[in-house]
Amino acid sequence: MLEIQQLTVCYGVISALQGISLRVEQGSIVTLIGGNGAGKTTTLRAISGMVKPKAGQILFEGKPVNGLPPHKLVGLGLAHCPEGRMVFANLTVHENLMMGAFLRHDKAGIAEDIDYVFNIFPRLKERDQQVAGTLSGGEQQMLAIGRALMSRPRFLMLDEPSLGIAPMLVKSIFEKIVEINRERGVTILLVEQNANLALEVASFGYVLETGRILLADESAKLRADPKVRDAYLGG
Repeated sequence: MLEIQQLTVCYGVISALQGISLRVEQGSIVTLIGGNGAGKTTTLRAISGMVKPKAGQILFEGKPVNGLPPHKLVGLGLAHCPEGRMVFANLTVHENLMMGAFLRHDKAGIAEDIDYVFNIFPRLKERDQQVAGTLSGGEQQMLAIGRALMSRPRFLMLDEPSLGIAPMLVKSIFEKIVEINRERGVTILLVEQNANLALEVASFGYVLETGRILLADESAKLRADPKVRDAYLGG
């Protein structure tokens, strides 16, 4: 569904990505793991059109999408749930969800998808008219995922969904991510600091280090790899 070929991204003189290549098969969950500054967030930002690559190609369903603005990519079925949640703090939960459906005009479908979001995240339904800035970190993460789902994506990128969230809620959110993948058939590319959890839900993983792909393999094999265990899984 997605293929990156020799992607290079620079911030000034600093190379954030140095010719990486990866593939994400339709219907799968694939994870990117690595330390801070490895290039994980930059990869997602390049795919969603937020940063412009210096070189390389991004193919979505076999077609090059380099240079397309973010809203055009959303229209193609690609959604990005960013690091730090980035909810609209002064808007209500309901208004945030409606912003996710900004490009859509099918009122019945939008109402159906709001019901779907409330079904997977019942806590959001209870806070439908609450201002998003007053939600807890976990509730804001649910809202950010829900808002991304409102564009009815076929390919969803999630950047650090567990960051700053109480451990009890993290497990619940990851269960919902798997549910979204299985029930809706949404392909997911996941960036996650909790490498154990990420490799548990993903079928395939890439290990990034200073802008390069160090390892690429099935999740179970990466979890069994001594180098990966020592560096990212706590030994």
